[in-house]
Parts: sequence; structure tokens; C-alpha cells
Amino acid sequence: MNIFRLSALSAALLALAACAPSSDPAATAGDASTAAAPAEAIDAPVPDAAPADAFLAALATHCGQAFAGRIVANEPASPTPDAFEGKALVMHVRGCDDPANQLLVPFHVGDDHSRTWVLTRTDTGLRLKHDHRHEDGSPDEQTMYGGDTATAGTAVRQEFPVDQESIELFGRTGANVSTTNTWAMEIEPGQRFLYELSRPEDDVNPQGRLFQVEFDLTTPVALPPAPWGSTD
Repeated sequence: MNIFRLSALSAALLALAACAPSSDPAATAGDASTAAAPAEAIDAPVPDAAPADAFLAALATHCGQAFAGRIVANEPASPTPDAFEGKALVMHVRGCDDPANQLLVPFHVGDDHSRTWVLTRTDTGLRLKHDHRHEDGSPDEQTMYGGDTATAGTAVRQEFPVDQESIELFGRTGANVSTTNTWAMEIEPGQRFLYELSRPEDDVNPQGRLFQVEFDLTTPVALPPAPWGSTD
């Protein structure tokens, strides 16, 4: 009987030992690294390209709408009549067939419907091109100029330094003052949209250049005519 009791006690002690926490440092380290993995995944950085997608998505919330704008900066003052001053300025968000990859935004200046901003998603960010047409739809001598983003930007603001193709175009067409252009756009959905052109002060542009048009996104206006060259 005593032998039976001792055997039973031994078995119980062995079972308790098997259930006790391991004191093996390797096992403890392995458990800790496994537990930490989900937290590391949560803290993974957001790719730099994300602001480009957020910017396009914000602008796409206004697809099919048009908005009135006003000039908020136009320096230096032009000695000749300005093409924008005193004109009705309207942007129209259209070309929304594939808004995650491209948006078309005609910019109407009075009865001049020659301008369309073309925003395209690239592998590294966004591209802005200016599509300029004559009234018969044919391309203007200066058309499809612009540039790609050089930095990630933000969901609110994207900047587009002039690209080499545009520099060469400006050189061929006698627009050397534009070879240092940087364009920018800002979007606060339901509030405001800003289009900007800037140039630094240099030998070609001693006074630099800053042109900005701000559009009121709180109040849609009547849709303007289709831009020149449009097929829809």
C-alpha cells in the first residue's frame, strides 16, 4: 500500500513539473519576439506614395462639380493687360472615369475654354500637365507642359517642378521665363482648392513670379461649356 502511495505521489510531482513555466532563456526570448511581431506590423511606416492617392481622392470627391475662383496673388504686376484679371474664373472637375489614376480639370477664363489641368498618378507620385487647345480643338504651340512631383507632398498640397520636356518646349517657343516654373495645387474638400505658379528670383526673372487662384468649394456653380478639344 505504501509503495502504491509513493508511486502516485511521484506521478503527481512529475505532472506539476511539466506544467511549470520554462526557465530556458531561448524559449522566453522566442515567446517575446512572437508577441512583439503584431505591434511591429502595426507601427510599420506608411509608404511615401500615400499622399498622392489621398490628394487625388480628395479632389475626386468633387467630380462633376464646378466652382468659381478669384486671384489671391499675382506678382509682379504686369505692365500689359493681364489675361486673368477681371474675368470669371471657373474650375470644373471632370474626366473622372478612373479617378484613382487620372483626373481632368478644365480651367475656364471668361469665354476662353482652352485650358485643362491633367493630373495623372505615376509610380512615384503625381504628374501635372497643362493641355492647351485652340477653339477648333487643335493643340496650342505650348501644350502638355508641366512636371512630376519630386517629393511625397501631403494629402493637402502637391508641388510639380518643371520637367525637362517642358524646359525644352519653352526654349523652342521663346518662353525662357518659364524654364524654372514650379506649379502647386492644394485641396481641402468642401472648403477650398488652390492653383499656384511660382518662379524664383534669378537673372531671367529678377522679380520672381507668384500667381495663385483660389476656388470656393463650399458653393458649386453652373457647369461651364466643355473645354475646347473635348470629345464629350
